[in-house]
Order: sequence, then structure tokens, then C-alpha cells
Amino acid sequence: MKIAMLARNANLYSHRRLVEAAEAAGHSLDIINTLRCYMNITSHRPEVYYNGQKLTGYDAIIPRIGASITFYGLAVLRQFEMMGVYPLNESVGIGRSRDKLRSMQLLARDGIGLPVTAFAHDPKQTEEVLDVVGNAPVVIKLLEGTQGIGVVLADTPRSAKSVVEAFRGANVNILVQEFIKEAGGADIRALVIGGKVVAAMQRQGAAGEFRSNLHRGGSARSIKITPEERSTAIRAAKAMGLNVCGVDMLRSNHGPVVMEVNSSPGLEGVEKATGIDVAGQIIEFIERNAKPGNTRTKGRG
Repeated sequence: MKIAMLARNANLYSHRRLVEAAEAAGHSLDIINTLRCYMNITSHRPEVYYNGQKLTGYDAIIPRIGASITFYGLAVLRQFEMMGVYPLNESVGIGRSRDKLRSMQLLARDGIGLPVTAFAHDPKQTEEVLDVVGNAPVVIKLLEGTQGIGVVLADTPRSAKSVVEAFRGANVNILVQEFIKEAGGADIRALVIGGKVVAAMQRQGAAGEFRSNLHRGGSARSIKITPEERSTAIRAAKAMGLNVCGVDMLRSNHGPVVMEVNSSPGLEGVEKATGIDVAGQIIEFIERNAKPGNTRTKGRG
């Protein structure tokens, strides 16, 4: 097969591993810088160009679109979908997962465990929003934040009110969530491929850090998850419409709660923690499913 990967940094561990896995299975994988693509949007003849050349002949495409270029990246991916190229994750599913508010609403609709979450536009509703979530401490998140950036833990009602009002004064959108104290600064990432959890790790935040992101100094180890956690991860992936994703969960007193569904999960942490060849399983999934035009959306939505 001839596979394309939309990615800006060919040297990232995840991208190198996917190239290695594809080549080991006898396929070719080209890394295409998403921002260097341009499109010919013409009826009945969609085309994508890269460095002046028309891109043709691809059987599948792996979107590794950075959060900062979501809008343009999804436009490029939709163009490939309209050309009949099989996407590992479809543009619609990635768009759902990147919109934190929409993703929470979809998860809630499907009855998937979530932390108590509130969202409002008017800064005058700050106290009402905090009342919905409950007693401090609370977690305040930028809707557009990634890798733990734009996430604040407010210890007291006064500090929570100050942070909410400051964010809203800067005209940014935020979510306010209950703080799951019993998680102890740890979370679980379950890697889902094709409706199955293939690997899971527990990430522990650095000393004094409530965020468990590995980018922020956290550590990771392999973990055996419960049947309820496994079911939650699979249902969350299905709710987003993602074939491959990382589902981040906390262990709360009332069961697993989903914090985020990541459509481009990093592979380094989970592969090194578990010893599982996740990249190889992603390529195997593509082998089983990549057929011309095999997308539910055909680029729509």
C-alpha cells in the first residue's frame, strides 16, 4: 500500500515509528507537511498539491494534525476523503474531539462518566457556574488548551472566581470542572484501535503537580485497567467516531470519568511503558480497512 501521513515534524518518535511499522509490513509511507499542501476545490475533480506536485495514488492517509492547525489540517484531510483516500481517523471525528465542549456534550449524551462540568459566556454568571460544579478546589480549562497548557487548579472559591473572571475578561472560552482529588494526580490513558483497547498506562504527575501530562514531567507505567474502564474508553472512542485515539480517564469515587479523547495520541509514552507495538497495530488496522472511498462521511459534515 501507499500511505500518506499529514504531519509537520517527521522526526517525532510517533511519526518515525509509524514509518518503521509501515515499511516493515512492506508498505511505503510518505510524510506530508500539512501546511505545504494546497487544494483545487473543483466539482467532480478534487485535488491536493504538495510542493507543486499533484498527490495521487494513495490508499490511506494518517492524519497527525497539530492542535494549532486544526482548521487547515481538517480542510486538507476532507479533500483527501473526497478523493476516496481512506482516512485512519475521519475529519468529522477529529473535529469533534478537538472541540472540548462539543466532545463533552457528546460523551454526556451517551451516558459516559464525566467530571461535573459547567460552561457559560457571561462573566456575571461566575458564581452560578461555580455553584454548579461544587466546592473548591475546581479545575478551570481553556477550551483551546493542549498538553496541560491553559489548565488551572483554583484552591478556594475566591481564587476560582478571580481566575474565571480573568479568563473571561480576556475573551477566551473556558470550562469549569470538579477536581477529582481521589485520583491523586494520576490518570489513565487507554489506547483504542478499531474498537479495542490495545494498551493502557497510568501517568503520574510530578511532585506538587496535579496535571499528569508527560510533557510536564509526569511518569508512566503499564497498568491493567478494569472492565468498566475498558468499556468507558471504547464507548468514548465510538462517541467521537474515532478509529484510533487515546482516552484519558481519572479514577473517581463514582467510577472512571473521561477527561479528554485525543485523536493524535503520542506513541512514545505508551510504547515504552507497556512494550506494546502500537504503531504496528495501527498499520495492521489500516491493512484490514483501507479501501477506496471507505469513509462514512465522504468528506461531508
